[in-house]
Amino acid sequence: MSTLLLQISDTHFGTERPTVIAALERLAQDLRPDVLLLSGDITQRATPAQFSAARAFVERLRLPNVLAIPGNHDISLFNPLARLLWPYRRYSQAFGAELEPEFENAEVLVLALNTTRWWRHKHGELCTKQIERVAHRLQTASPEQCRIVMVHQPLAVTQACDLNNRLRGHQEALWRWAEAGLDLIVGGHIHLPFVLPLGLTHTGSSRPLWAVQAGTAVSARLRPGAGNSVNVVRLPQRVVERWDFDEGALRFEQVRIDAVG
Repeated sequence: MSTLLLQISDTHFGTERPTVIAALERLAQDLRPDVLLLSGDITQRATPAQFSAARAFVERLRLPNVLAIPGNHDISLFNPLARLLWPYRRYSQAFGAELEPEFENAEVLVLALNTTRWWRHKHGELCTKQIERVAHRLQTASPEQCRIVMVHQPLAVTQACDLNNRLRGHQEALWRWAEAGLDLIVGGHIHLPFVLPLGLTHTGSSRPLWAVQAGTAVSARLRPGAGNSVNVVRLPQRVVERWDFDEGALRFEQVRIDAVG
């Protein structure tokens, strides 16, 4: 048995690039992943049209399992009443009412968390209740399962300019989840792809734990030096592949493989 996860993030529908959309659809058809991980900022301004376009795109991929979480852009910014009273209404209409879905088979356990808060414009947060619930769930996983948590905002970063983008509660979560047996943390938000081993200074544990960040999959909102990209996680091999959009060939190409076992 083998399991293939495709992680796409920060699609920001409303700013999508049609040529990149088409290339990502072809990549999904070629790889046929078992699970799509959609790690937030699905839309640019949480409008009905943007959510409709995002939903149509996901349906065209025709993948058997979809795990999605909202990002800070998926809550209305300019409608204070909607933000206060029903911040996730439009998101839920497109991707379902469950804001913290799970996926599990013999090879993997994926726990997805909602790290947005209606009262925060950009920054994310993990509360103690979320941290403890995830820790207990991780401890129930079998030794054969790769244990993955998906968030939107990162828990660890590689550049000083991104330190303020880390989740509030990140240190408590890293220490607790490392102790509970977490293997991978996947996220987005900063539009910068990387695979980062988290050592003693991050987790207080010598047990291997990896942060896996995705770039923006299809949006024109590109970070300098980082183009459109997606991640592929292969199990049981426990490798993470980065696929970048090639502007000349108009397709996604595999550019990096990291072992995270």
